[in-house]
Amino acid sequence: MIAAASSPALLVLEDGRAFRGEAFGAIGQTVGEAVFNTGMTGYQETLTDPSYAGQVVVMTAPQIGNTGMNDEDGESAGIQVAGFVVRDPSPRPSNWRSRRSLDADLLDAGVVGISGIDTRALTRHLRERGAMRVGVSSLTVNVDEVLATVLAAPQMAGADLAAGVSTKHRYVVAAIGPTRYRVAALDLGIKTMTPHRLAQRGIEVEVHPARSTAEGLLRGSPDGVFISNGPGDPATADYAVEAVRGVLDAGVPVFGICFGNQILGRALGLSTYKLRYGHRGINLPVMDRATGKVEVTAHNHGFAVAAPEGTDPDEPFAADQRGAPFDTPYGAAEISHVCLNDGVAEGINCLDAPAFSVQYHPEAAAGPHDADYLFDRFVQRMQGADHA
Repeated sequence: MIAAASSPALLVLEDGRAFRGEAFGAIGQTVGEAVFNTGMTGYQETLTDPSYAGQVVVMTAPQIGNTGMNDEDGESAGIQVAGFVVRDPSPRPSNWRSRRSLDADLLDAGVVGISGIDTRALTRHLRERGAMRVGVSSLTVNVDEVLATVLAAPQMAGADLAAGVSTKHRYVVAAIGPTRYRVAALDLGIKTMTPHRLAQRGIEVEVHPARSTAEGLLRGSPDGVFISNGPGDPATADYAVEAVRGVLDAGVPVFGICFGNQILGRALGLSTYKLRYGHRGINLPVMDRATGKVEVTAHNHGFAVAAPEGTDPDEPFAADQRGAPFDTPYGAAEISHVCLNDGVAEGINCLDAPAFSVQYHPEAAAGPHDADYLFDRFVQRMQGADHA
């Protein structure tokens, strides 16, 4: 049933802090990891991004739902979040592309939400205390009951979620115009826009399930392999790491984004760690350490790569220096990009192998287009392999 405007709802964090508001979306109870997104637009892309599986998303922008929901901007077949938290949902959407209200789509997907709470106070709490488990309920307003459910829920650290949101069967996204190259994409939670960005460059993309092997990815001799974004702890995705190592052994060009950056890092022998509250939004500054250029980028990640020069999150990478290359089983590599907000590693570039990755989202759905050129860089890597 749909949530009535007067139906009470309760949000309880695992440290006991509670917020009272009104039910939004489906009536029920949900538990997940509380994370916040700072984007003022792009809520439809956020809701349908498989990287948000298992998470209750708090939108810091106060007014959400003004443009409704359309049939073009979804990043997957449906809503992926475990729950949704907003301050002031629009009572009636207004946009020429709108087909339904946000509330109606949440209801149809069975997603429990809450509205009418101070989302900025909640965000400040998460920034101070870190991402944590949370429960949202419109079935009870008893804090102790919801808190007990939250404390019994699993943590995000150690969660293997990628295979659960991946495609079950291979499928092909055709190139737009003449086919220049063929790419095998390892779907760990891929967004719809990513194959589209490749297709715009004349690339035919064959999307493979998360547990595909290197042999499966390389069947048919693709010109390159793409490693997608996705949810969960990269330390659990040994199957993806082994597949990528097999691709690196074959010398095929590799490009990874977000979760794919962490998987490439692990394949190179690096470790990963959980960020205090992660990067989620569409306005994070990242510096290319080779050029000094700063790009405004879109992010959605709660884990990051720890490289030999700074494995401790309290010892950030220096943005004003390129950093020494480090050894891997595939030759030398470097941390290529750094977040200017906190010094987190945001990219890896292999110097002796045709592989690179970034921690952010160059497909810009939603977000800025500063990093769109990275798809062209992937094409250049494949062109170079043509003449190797």
